[in-house]
Amino acid sequence: MESRKYDVIVIGTGPGGEGSSIGAAKAGKHVAVIDKSDRVGGNCTRWGTIPSKSLRQAVQQYVDFKSNPLFEKFHINIKFPDLLKAADSVINKQVKMRQGFYERCGIDIIQGHAEFIDKNTIHVLDEKGNIDGEYTASQFVIATGSRPYRPSDIDFQHPHILDSDTILNLKKTPQSITVYGAGVIGCEYASIFRNLGIKVNLVNTRDKLLSFLDDEIIDALAYHLREQGILIRHNETYSKVEGTDDGVVLHLNSGKMLKTDLILFANGRTGNSAGMGLQKIGLELNSRGQIEINEYYQTSIPHIYAVGDIIGSPSLASAAYDQGRFAATHLVTGQCENRLVHDIPNGIYTSPEISSIGKNERELTEEKVPYEVGHSMFKSLARAQITGRTTGMLKILFHRETLEILGIHCFGSEASEIVHIGQAIMSQKGEANNLKYFINTTFNYPTMAEAYRVAALNGINRVVSS
Repeated sequence: MESRKYDVIVIGTGPGGEGSSIGAAKAGKHVAVIDKSDRVGGNCTRWGTIPSKSLRQAVQQYVDFKSNPLFEKFHINIKFPDLLKAADSVINKQVKMRQGFYERCGIDIIQGHAEFIDKNTIHVLDEKGNIDGEYTASQFVIATGSRPYRPSDIDFQHPHILDSDTILNLKKTPQSITVYGAGVIGCEYASIFRNLGIKVNLVNTRDKLLSFLDDEIIDALAYHLREQGILIRHNETYSKVEGTDDGVVLHLNSGKMLKTDLILFANGRTGNSAGMGLQKIGLELNSRGQIEINEYYQTSIPHIYAVGDIIGSPSLASAAYDQGRFAATHLVTGQCENRLVHDIPNGIYTSPEISSIGKNERELTEEKVPYEVGHSMFKSLARAQITGRTTGMLKILFHRETLEILGIHCFGSEASEIVHIGQAIMSQKGEANNLKYFINTTFNYPTMAEAYRVAALNGINRVVSS
């Protein structure tokens, strides 16, 4: 059995693990990373962000091709497994690139399941549960991520009952699917499947979609999903999920029954903390298997840190990487002036996509902030007319007295890219964060970025005319 000692051991090679391990290694620490898979990148690269977004892009290209009158005489029939091949190509490139990061930083990569024996010792187990090695370190970072939540009363071994991991192994295109859970993952996959011409039921356990978004954006998303043909059912919960020989029946507590070829259960995620011996060393977990941390990402055991999905919200790959970097700074120096910024942009890859940062109208109203709104509708932008993607809008919320930017909300093509222009101005201090920047700045024409100037002029006119 191999036995080695390190300065720092990081468990998990997703964004949080990558950020912390590379940060510690560049500071001169002797670092190892442990991952159950023989391919680095974590769930983000292998099962989550990269595969689903690659799949979404491939589907969007397919939709663009079919809707372009130049190609209407060509008839192609793309199957779901064909689209997954595009995701495989991106995954392979990402894994190879990230493997190179670890190698260049001199970080040892150890494959297996990590289990704490005591507060400074880890056993690494192989797939059969045999001990491959024993490793000790002065400090640890837990960055094991999360997995789809699987209620015990649902048979996920049934071939027609899937989650957001197993959906990526789908071997044929279904004619119908029920997506249970209308969070980010559920809405994204509902949009993907509907764009392939598949009948989609979207079951929401709450009274509205993605309630953390601005109400106007929520309404726009619900409208366009319904316009695409998705049947949305709000305030519904399941009583039983019944797998059959030819499909699956979702029994709802309201008495409804939905029969489709497949069900995608996408109602939450659970931290990957099982079998790690965390409670044995005194680390408590919440009901979703997540770990509590302080402002420096330290757990209740100060030399053990945790970052990424294992600590819960915001559960974003972009945030996890920064959390990893900040944790590495603190474990090396004992100090960390950097904090994860309060305003983090979200990106939701529905069709059309959504991105926002800052406050929404509901929050500003509750806080009694005197705000105003500036709109730019994409259908009026030359670039949107050229590309044919005219659905959507940019919405700027700003203080009506100081003109400080309070929130940016975008719905439409390239929303997750467009939002960063507003983010840059919002991050400025004092008078530099001002609506007038967008009014007085010359934007390339035609571009989608021009939406900021249009929305700013629309907003300032509301203030001046009042």
